[in-house]
Amino acid sequence: MRIDIKPLSVNQAWQGRRFKTKLYDKYISDMLMLLPKLKVSNDKLELEITFGLSSRSADIDNPLKCFIDCLQKKYNFDDKMIYRLIVNKEITKKGKEYIEFEIKEL
Repeated sequence: MRIDIKPLSVNQAWQGRRFKTKLYDKYISDMLMLLPKLKVSNDKLELEITFGLSSRSADIDNPLKCFIDCLQKKYNFDDKMIYRLIVNKEITKKGKEYIEFEIKEL
């Protein structure tokens, strides 16, 4: 699956320790509309993600938490069931950021 949306970093998602930003609220709302309908098992899962980022200095792990939280909300599974996580980073032009993902049972 490919979602044409700029990955949101943890730094952009939270103010201090406790408060979600308006940008994070919008990201969640956008993601819930853009994510396709899928049936996700509650068995052991493998999640492969490719973040298309426009900044070479972006940390590969920074957008993980926000994206996985959206997947949990949309597909009603617990992220403790992710036993294998494969994360890739590709550099793309500014304005062409994306997230590709695949969820599989192990």
